[in-house]
Amino acid sequence: MFETLTQSFQLNRPRLVGDAWGGLAAMLVALPAAIAFGVTIFAPLGGSLAAHGALAGILGATALGLVAPAFGGSSRLITAPCAPAAAVLAALAVGFAQQGAPAETIILLLALIGLLAGGIQISLGLAGIGRLINYIPYPVVSGYLSGVGLIIIGSQIPKLLGAPTGTTLLATLGSPGLWAWQSIVVGAVVIITMLQVSRLTTVVPAAILALLAGVASYLLLGLTNPALLDTADNPLLVGALTSSEASLGDSISLHVQALRGLGLSVVLQVLVPALTLALLLSIDTLKTCVVIDALTSTHHDSNRTLVGQGLGNMAAALIGGIPGAGTMGASLINVSSGGTTRASGVMTGVFSLAAFLVLAPLIAWVPVAALAAILLVIGFRMIDRQSLNFFAAASTRVDFFVILAVVLVAVFGNLIAASGVGVALAMLLFIREQTKSTVIRNRIEGSEILMKRARSDAEREKLKQGSGDMVVFELQGSLFFGTANQLHTALEKEIGQRKYVVLSMRRVQSLDVTATHVLELIKDRLEENDAYLVFCDIPKDLPSGLKMKRFLKETGVVRPTSKAFAFRQLDEALDWVKLQTLAESPADPAAATALDLATMPAFAKCSPESIAALEGAMTLRTIKAGKRVFKAGTPGNELFIIRRGTVKLMLPIRKKESYHLATTGPGEMIGGRRFLDDSASAAHTADALALTEVEAYVLPYENFAALLDAHRGVAIAILKNLGGTLSNRLRVTISELQALRG
Repeated sequence: MFETLTQSFQLNRPRLVGDAWGGLAAMLVALPAAIAFGVTIFAPLGGSLAAHGALAGILGATALGLVAPAFGGSSRLITAPCAPAAAVLAALAVGFAQQGAPAETIILLLALIGLLAGGIQISLGLAGIGRLINYIPYPVVSGYLSGVGLIIIGSQIPKLLGAPTGTTLLATLGSPGLWAWQSIVVGAVVIITMLQVSRLTTVVPAAILALLAGVASYLLLGLTNPALLDTADNPLLVGALTSSEASLGDSISLHVQALRGLGLSVVLQVLVPALTLALLLSIDTLKTCVVIDALTSTHHDSNRTLVGQGLGNMAAALIGGIPGAGTMGASLINVSSGGTTRASGVMTGVFSLAAFLVLAPLIAWVPVAALAAILLVIGFRMIDRQSLNFFAAASTRVDFFVILAVVLVAVFGNLIAASGVGVALAMLLFIREQTKSTVIRNRIEGSEILMKRARSDAEREKLKQGSGDMVVFELQGSLFFGTANQLHTALEKEIGQRKYVVLSMRRVQSLDVTATHVLELIKDRLEENDAYLVFCDIPKDLPSGLKMKRFLKETGVVRPTSKAFAFRQLDEALDWVKLQTLAESPADPAAATALDLATMPAFAKCSPESIAALEGAMTLRTIKAGKRVFKAGTPGNELFIIRRGTVKLMLPIRKKESYHLATTGPGEMIGGRRFLDDSASAAHTADALALTEVEAYVLPYENFAALLDAHRGVAIAILKNLGGTLSNRLRVTISELQALRG
């Protein structure tokens, strides 16, 4: 992967400038937020740990920027410390502190959680879990983001008001005496700058200008009160970094040695929080990747992205940085500033490292209220305010309550529980929508289905009289417990009214045991009335991988000895029903009868001399059962007049599927497209399959051309028969389309 990154530098030099500007702009957006997130996590621990948190934010941005893009699967994604990580780790830090754990131990536990979370992300990527991001419903994502935003806002309000470290939101709001007016002034300046500066310029990111405005306003306040300019133990400032904290090498050595001394019991203690963090960071990253793909018409590799994120978070934990994810704001700034490759993400890490080396002494003068104000704006922007419109429309009101439920669980519970609740509610929404949609796509009466096989007048009359005994249902969608009652209600009406209930399963997407139980009940009721349940167009494999035909057999719905049968296609099922109606054996007696030319209705008005000439122009060919008479795509220079046997015409559709055009017997003509389309390129459009042994007269086009001059009457009879056949097939097709369209 490093080789690929190196090639991007060497082979795409013109893009390097754009990547550099994109990386710089992304760093300017991500770094202030990273510092703020670090302070948020470590400030509750007291002492000088707020400054340690600021340093952890910079180190996290550096490690994530250098490692995650190099191994990741998205070209423009910027990885940096993020709000979900801050929300989870800050809550854990407070919890560990309440349990009495020393600050040094808490820092080590947080690093271990970040390390384990990175390892879990790598495992998720290698296991191929990344693609599941496509199945997270929008209400869950919306509620999750809004919940994180509210958590960030709630945690930053006490800092904005200048309350002492560790004061809760409710205690702060209920005790105005704890507020520091200087913090409120600085926070107000930062918020106003964040909101207004983007209207004036986009050259410098608003967060940078807002942070500078906050520092400047604090220094101006310091001119009126010199005590504010003391960085030592000043609760309003981040504070100075010690030399050991400012040493990157010492930080790495310290964390590696400490992590090596941890035992399995400690790892198990923080495994669940690490899993929670890994899932949240993965969702946040992949969600950002989806947005970037939509904006740039690119495609990311979800699984490779997770591997890169995991490696980046592990690297951040090892050097004392806080974990993170692909961030929306910095990534969008990168895209708009010219970043086009993964090199732009690496540039973000490089510039973060430079900022660490150059700006570390200046961090002491950053007001805590300024960072809190930046996070307040970020948290407010994370809230999906558009989702409020969902409440106004009745069709989306339930979606609104899903979002609200996720938000409430996130705020009063935890983020991973909120995601679980959201997914569960989204599943209920899906079931609700499925139950609203009908599983009956179409209902076709037997009288609406025309014959595709030539019959005698007596047979046609008998089939017409028995057409009311059959009904065809085209099923669609998901046949499961949510739609089982709907299926039962539709089919139960036919019991006692029909002898043949045909179910076309071609558009069925899923099938469960409840639906098969309903089908079995219907089959038993039909059997009691000496009726049949007939399945056709059964998919070989459902999207779930279920073998439907085998499933129907194993659950007892289709058994060879019962009155339930399964056919490959609807036409085969209809042919079987018609044979049952005519009380015929599968071998059609008419097909075994041989007709000479003189006895065929097509040539009833032709003279014996013309028939004799026609017979002399043809050859008699025998085709065994199961063999092709001709194949689609081959030259249509020959006309076949069937003397004996049955031929099935099938129109190829795709792969091995085909459409049944017609079934022909003695006295009928097939093929001979060139007889109507006088061009050498005219080819057969269908396959002709001999169902029984077939004898057919074969008339070449050249011989037919000669008959046109000498025996025009027999030639006209052939053309008239071909035209009538095509007209009848068109009529049948139109009728079928009308029936299928309902």
